[in-house]
Amino acid sequence: MPRLDVLVNNAGIGFGAPGEGRQVSADGHELRFAVNYLAPVLLTRLLVPLLTASAPSRVVNVGSLGQVPFDPADAEFEHGYNGVDAYRRSKLALAAFTFDLADELAAAQVTVNCLHPATFMNTAMVTRGGITPVSTVEQGGEATMRLITDPALDAVTGQFFDGLETSRALPQAYDRQFRTQLSEVTDRMLGPAS
Repeated sequence: MPRLDVLVNNAGIGFGAPGEGRQVSADGHELRFAVNYLAPVLLTRLLVPLLTASAPSRVVNVGSLGQVPFDPADAEFEHGYNGVDAYRRSKLALAAFTFDLADELAAAQVTVNCLHPATFMNTAMVTRGGITPVSTVEQGGEATMRLITDPALDAVTGQFFDGLETSRALPQAYDRQFRTQLSEVTDRMLGPAS
């Protein structure tokens, strides 16, 4: 029987080149929201049955401390767009999804956590955005591997990490009303969770 012990959602798109305009995905969604939020939500939803059948298992969502609040009614960011905020909105949404899914799967022995692996790692995403790297990919990899393998985290769920330390997402990510609104918008974009 197939197993899935760990799902790490790490695909992402950064700020874009300075001054770059709003982009959309092939299916018409604002690109950073589609790649950084909608894609991991859809993939995770599809794999929840296998994750629960494989329990204990883990979901690790690679997020960012760089978050900004937003109104889910403008999730497509059609007003006042800029790439930096588009990225940061998508990472707030991913943190909110993490907390909802952790609540949903708590009894199933599937832990769900989000982390900011390291600040401005030396990646193409960072340098393309015109940013000087601060951290290394190795530092981010160590923090991510800890969430994947550390036995001390076997029962830790619904948390946000900054590198190796427990931290906090932006307050809006914990707000139940925001999370409900975001979930409703997500269901309209992707179809309801099954």
